[in-house]
Amino acid sequence: QVQLVESGGGLVQAGGSLRLSCVVSGRTFSRYTMGWFRQAPGKEREFVATISWNGGRFDYADSVKGRFTISRDNAKNTMYLQMISLKPEDTAEYYCAVMRWSFKYQRPATPDDYDYWGQGTQVTVSS
Repeated sequence: QVQLVESGGGLVQAGGSLRLSCVVSGRTFSRYTMGWFRQAPGKEREFVATISWNGGRFDYADSVKGRFTISRDNAKNTMYLQMISLKPEDTAEYYCAVMRWSFKYQRPATPDDYDYWGQGTQVTVSS
């Protein structure tokens, strides 16, 4: 059974930083592109960042470019999202997800491209 567990969310003031982690089990992590998405209350789930199975390719939503950094450690089956210069508009539930197909990198990435999701971790940025 594939499981994804996020951690690292919390409450931070505007301008602050957080690092999210996502640990994956039940799938050969090193074969799959991973993604981060977020969903704010009353809004649709939106793409944040994606990273290819070997970490060689990655991409970000325009709203987070230059502030967020996605990375992965295949030896630890873990993906990260380093977030700096956080803004109140970054407030959302953040989800990690694993792509449906092995050795495939897709941009733009949509939620339908991913078949397993974590439970989410809340990020709240106060002004």
